Amino acid sequence: MWIRSKRILNDQSGVALVIALMMLIVLTLIGLASVLTSSYEMRLSGNKRGSTDAFYSADSGIQVVLSNIQNFNLGNYSPGHTYDPFTNPQNPNPTDAAGLISHLTDQHGAPRGSGFSATNFEFEHFLINSIGHDQIELNPVRSTSTLEERVVRLIPTLQGGY
Repeated sequence: MWIRSKRILNDQSGVALVIALMMLIVLTLIGLASVLTSSYEMRLSGNKRGSTDAFYSADSGIQVVLSNIQNFNLGNYSPGHTYDPFTNPQNPNPTDAAGLISHLTDQHGAPRGSGFSATNFEFEHFLINSIGHDQIELNPVRSTSTLEERVVRLIPTLQGGY
């Protein structure tokens, strides 16, 4: 009896199969975790790319508006004191940003901390609002970014009848 139980304990013919199956399960779980993590990271980077594209699209809309001084000509503004600069063919719009300039008639004088004398200049205050979108239409939900920038136009005044 003692020899028979010792022989059963020394018989290791199935141990290698059990260890191999356990290793296979562990490796499968590690592989699944890495696939799920990488697909999550890809979605995150895609969303970040979309929001970055939308931000730069909106920023390009503001830069295009700022580059043309004629956008701040008061003759362009409707009675509601707004102007869509992208209706003007002189304003290229490569990123299809939507823009609107508002003439702020309720603000007067020099902006705080500008160091300009109110006797030498007139000040016209404007607000540029630009909305940019993600440029790639593959995502079901496209990113949108809205930027606002205040602009003050300085208009020199005549001094003492010169």
